[in-house]
Amino acid sequence: MANHYSSLKRVRITERRTAVNKMRKSRLRHAVRAMRRAVDKKDTAGAVKLLPATFSMIDRAAKWGIIKDNTASRYKSRLHARLKALEGAPAAA
Repeated sequence: MANHYSSLKRVRITERRTAVNKMRKSRLRHAVRAMRRAVDKKDTAGAVKLLPATFSMIDRAAKWGIIKDNTASRYKSRLHARLKALEGAPAAA
């Protein structure tokens, strides 16, 4: 265990930042999961409604360093492609 004042302070800061990062990553995963579920249920209206909030969460996570920029782009691209496929698909009767 650290003994210097500055080392102890770094430990405290790291614990706080870890807690914040875990919360942010969890919120990101929940947003993406909700979007994927809406697409899986073929709920076009719900998915379109969730799209801006989900993209915003992905962009913020990339800005904060929770995920890398290319990962954020990949998430957005795949979600958008699935939504477009859903919108273009004929409605199941």
